[in-house]
This record gives sequence, C-alpha cells and structure tokens, in this order.
Amino acid sequence: KMAAVDIDMPVDTEPQIRDQEDLEREAEGFKEQGNAYYSKKDYSEAFNYYTKAIDACPRNASYYGNRAATLMMLSRFREALEDSQQAVRLDDCFMKGHLREGKCHMSLGNAMAGSRCFQKVLELDPSNKEAKQEKKNAAALLEYEKMADFSFEKRDFRKVVYCMDRALALAPACHRFKIRKAECLALLGRYPEAQSPLPYVISYDILRMDSTNADALYVRGLCLYYEDCIDKAVQFFVQALRMAPDHEKARLACRNAKALKAKKEEGNQAFKNCNYEAAYLLYTEALAIDPNNIKTNAKLYCNRATVKKLNQAIDDCTSAIKLDDTYIKAYLRRAQCYMDTEQYEEAVRDYEKVYQTEKTSDHKHLLKTAQMELKKSKRKDYYKVLGVGKNATEDEIKKAYRKRALMHHPDRHSGATPEVQKEEEKKFKEVGEAFTVLSDPKKKMRYDNGHDLENDGSFDGGDSGPGNFFFQFG
Repeated sequence: KMAAVDIDMPVDTEPQIRDQEDLEREAEGFKEQGNAYYSKKDYSEAFNYYTKAIDACPRNASYYGNRAATLMMLSRFREALEDSQQAVRLDDCFMKGHLREGKCHMSLGNAMAGSRCFQKVLELDPSNKEAKQEKKNAAALLEYEKMADFSFEKRDFRKVVYCMDRALALAPACHRFKIRKAECLALLGRYPEAQSPLPYVISYDILRMDSTNADALYVRGLCLYYEDCIDKAVQFFVQALRMAPDHEKARLACRNAKALKAKKEEGNQAFKNCNYEAAYLLYTEALAIDPNNIKTNAKLYCNRATVKKLNQAIDDCTSAIKLDDTYIKAYLRRAQCYMDTEQYEEAVRDYEKVYQTEKTSDHKHLLKTAQMELKKSKRKDYYKVLGVGKNATEDEIKKAYRKRALMHHPDRHSGATPEVQKEEEKKFKEVGEAFTVLSDPKKKMRYDNGHDLENDGSFDGGDSGPGNFFFQFG
C-alpha cells in the first residue's frame, strides 16, 4: 500500500487577480450610472446603483460618500450618517465624507458632533468656506437650543416656538426639536398646529417613524388632554410611561388628567342629586387642579354657574368665555342670566354672538325674544309706574291706580314748591297713562307684546285722562 504524499501543484493566481479587477471595473460602472441618475435628480435609482457599487467593492470610501449624498437628498439622514461614518473610517482624509457626516449630525440636531466634523475638515483644508459656514451654523444651533431651554423654564412658550423654528431650519430632521415645539404649541392652546400632520411640525410623523417615541406619545396625549379628550389622553400618557417609566412630564400629566376627570364627574353627580353646595365645592376643587387646561376649565366654570346666584353665575360664564371664546353653551347660559336680571342689551349681544356662530331656528327665536324685551325695556314701564307685577289682575291694577293717583294728585301738593308741583303733576299723568293701557285688554296685550302704542294709533288718551279716572274712583 502506497503512502499518501503531499504534492505541490502550481497555483494559477491570474484568474483571481482578473476577478478583482473585473469587480472594480464593474463597481466603477455602477458608480457612473449612479452619478448619471443623481444628476437627473432620480435619487432612488442613484441609491440603487451606488449600493451595487458598494456590494462589488465594499472598501471604497467614495462609494459610501456618494450613497450618503443620495440618502441626504432623500431626507434619510440616519442612514446617510452611517454611510458617511463608514466612508471616513475607510479614508480619514476624505473631506467630503467628514463634511457630509457633519451635515447629517446637524440635520438630526446634534450640533456638537457636527461642529467636530467641520473642524476636522478645516484641519485638512483651513480655507474650506463650506466648513467655515457650517461651523457657524452649528454654533447658532447650540445658541437656539440654549435660548429655548431658558425660555421653557420661564414658561415663555412663544419664545421657545420661535427658537425651535430657527433650529428646525438648520436641523429639519430633529425629532427632539419638533416635539419641543409641539409641546409649547399645545401649552399655548394652538392644538391644530401642534397636531398638524405636516412633517415639519409635530409628532404624528414621529409616531409613524418610531412608535416607541415616549416624548411624541406624551405630546399627542397633551394635545388631547388640553382639548378635553381626557380618556384618550390618559391612554397616550400610559403608553408613554410604558416606553419610558421615568418620563416625569407624562407621569404628572396622567395624574392631573385622572384627577380632573374624577373631580368633574363627582361635581356632575352632586348636581344631579340636587346637592348644589357640594357641586359648587367640587367644581371649585377641579378648577384648582390644572390652570393650563383651558377647555376643561371653561366647562367647569360654566357648570359651576348653574349652582350659583344670577350675578355670580354671570361672572362664572364670563370666566368660561375668557378661557374659550368659542364656547356657545357659556354664551347661552350667560344670556339667560342677563334676561333673568333684565340686562337685555347684554343678553342681545350674547344671543347675537351665538346666532352668528350657529344659525339655528332656536337661536334665532332666543335672539328675537331678547330684542323684543330690550325694546320693551326702553319704553315707560307701566307696571312699574303703578307698582304692580306683570301678572297683576284687573282688580289689582285698579287698586294700584287709585293708590298712586291719590299719592300724586295735584291737590295734595298745592302747597309745595313749583318744582315739586311740576314733578308730581308729571307722575300723576304717567299714572293715568299707565292705567289707560293696562285697564284695556287689547291695549294691554299689544303693550305686553312690545308694540309701540303711541306710533301705531292704538294709544288715545281722549276722555280717559288721569283726572277722569281719578274722579271715577272718588
């Protein structure tokens, strides 16, 4: 049996060398095609060909750099950042790679990292104008962040929004800036803007990209909370706390939302049970939970108005309207209080506001009724002249007339000063005028319905002067 021996066979390395050269040529071809698509702004196709070039030749820094540039044009900055970092790992002197890495850091809101990249470019090329400008932009971004932090602590939310707008112009893909801007818009009561689906503004797009983003969940919940959708808001706060158990803002907002809902419901139940004093106290306690929750607090003021005296109720309705000037129920409730206290001009103003907003037949009727009462209030109040109520009987009206006629009769004031005599004579005539109308069923009905008796010919003193009536009872 022959022993096995090792035999050195000649190895042909030429095919391997050719294969590598072929791959490099093929990669260059893919790169050129990618460049062509890039120049046509067809970035998706350019990305595909740069990827083929990388697959064929994964150690070439420029391929990663080109794909990074394409990803930046597609606003895929996180992927672009990875390609830029790989490019400079392969070639630390690749200036475009450092520049693109810095721009990606900036777009994502990391000004410090961006500044370091631009500094690296300036070390390689001290005269690089683009790197100098980008470094200035990084410094500006850091300053906007600092101003925003300071303004947020001072609760100057408008200033924070201003700073975040400027920051997002430099860092358009920064979720952190978008969320902070949205939070401040919510705190300012600008809920539609805070919840806008536009990617430049707020958390819907962030939630789509990252459902575990606790900050975005918190902001979405905050908007719902401030729009008085408390149950839905709590769901978002709870979800945010599941993702980030130490999220203090979500924890506080969740606690406030639950407390506010519970206290409001207790107040409503007390009102239904006719325990008005308890309802008043519960609504008052609910109002103290979160002064920033404008919509819920407006409802609480309006609810509290139902358990208070008329003038206090008007004040509570006014407080509700100051918080939410679109709150129709508060206008209606205040208008009714104005009607009950005979403040008809104010009632008309409120009903006009309601009717302009919601042109319903009910609102039109309420407005016309208030306008009629206002018109009636500007005439002589014959009931007041006689000192009787509007539901007085015929006998009560006659008795009141006799009493007032005797009180103001000129003979009783013959020894008074001319001024007093003149005033009493005037009152005596008004008493007769009032009796003329209120003792006649037709005239009384027209008067009660707001008709102007003097202008439509229904009022005719004739032989029914005050003297005649007086002597009829004499």
